[in-house]
Amino acid sequence: MTAMPQMVSFFNGMGGACAALISVIEYRHLMHNAPGGIAELLANGAETGNLTRLAIMYAGLIIGSISFSGSIIAYGKLEGKISDKVLPGQQFLNIGLFLGIVLLAVLSVMGVLESDNLLYAVGALALAYGVLFVMPIGGADMPVVISLLNSFTGVAAAFGGFLYDNKVMLIGGILVGSAGTLLTIVMCKAMNRSLLNVLIGNFGGGASGAASAASPQGSVKSVNASDAAILMKYAKKVIIVPGYGLAVAQAQHVVHELEGILENEGVEVKYAIHPVAGRMPGHMNVLLAESNVDYDKLVEMEDINPEFNTTDVVLVIGANDVVNPAAKTDPASPIYGMPILEVEYARQCIVMKRSMSAGYAGIDNELFYRDKTSMLFGDAKKMLTELVSELKAMQ
Repeated sequence: MTAMPQMVSFFNGMGGACAALISVIEYRHLMHNAPGGIAELLANGAETGNLTRLAIMYAGLIIGSISFSGSIIAYGKLEGKISDKVLPGQQFLNIGLFLGIVLLAVLSVMGVLESDNLLYAVGALALAYGVLFVMPIGGADMPVVISLLNSFTGVAAAFGGFLYDNKVMLIGGILVGSAGTLLTIVMCKAMNRSLLNVLIGNFGGGASGAASAASPQGSVKSVNASDAAILMKYAKKVIIVPGYGLAVAQAQHVVHELEGILENEGVEVKYAIHPVAGRMPGHMNVLLAESNVDYDKLVEMEDINPEFNTTDVVLVIGANDVVNPAAKTDPASPIYGMPILEVEYARQCIVMKRSMSAGYAGIDNELFYRDKTSMLFGDAKKMLTELVSELKAMQ
């Protein structure tokens, strides 16, 4: 489960590459049937329908290439092998390169440029654009980027269906493209931002986030597993907030065991699910479903937020940016405006983390310094196991 987002990005990139290669192969077939080269192809294009096929080839190649190279960069970022990098004038460079790619494709289809190798040049530029397109986008936006690139791959596959007159490929591409587009819109709405702002705003970039937001001031209060167990045993209501740290520690089965023990003690237990928790949409839902957590206990952000002020204890497991109050209070923060889980309104908040390191957005979390917050440092699986042991000892 920890590497699932990377795998999705990698597989999506392979789909884009296949769609791009279909365009290249069909272009070679088209040129093979036109001994006179692109000039003959364009001269007879209106009668044979070759101009339409050529336009579809360019569209499939451009979109598939962008999806392939962009997905590989997203994979590298999720894997921690590639960091955010913003070139001087990055936005203008990207816009200029994209317009240049589209212009070359249009001029080729219209017959203004008659180079037999122009399609390959356009494909190479599209690969470069995919890299430049994803490279500056910050870590907190990776769920949106994955969804958007997934929709690109679907559209590119649909163009392949046109070329082969294959209705299965066409319908499949349309389904993937539309689903990816809808999911992208849902993710943007969840973060209260427009897609354009995601693509050009470098939201959640480590460097920019650290530079723009002021570091929280105050002291941190830590607790041990025994103290946390006592707080939870005598609570009436506990809400668990799962995050990427839960996936890293593979602690989903232990947290389900903890839930069962608390419920046997008469404690009401729910899970608060943020739309962009983890590294991809639905990451936490799939993770908890793997450990047979009742789906009815997974409550979405807009439904669970009103319940925090009536909650005795909130247990945050490896989540960071999605519970950071700076999203509401600090206009200088790169996550400002993003809806969060309002755990600070609970009577007690226990945050389980390995250390005080920043989250994926690269900024410190002021929640850790609040008076009602206690830090339970350690590996999530190890600390949850200790919590379970302490609770069992008190039965």
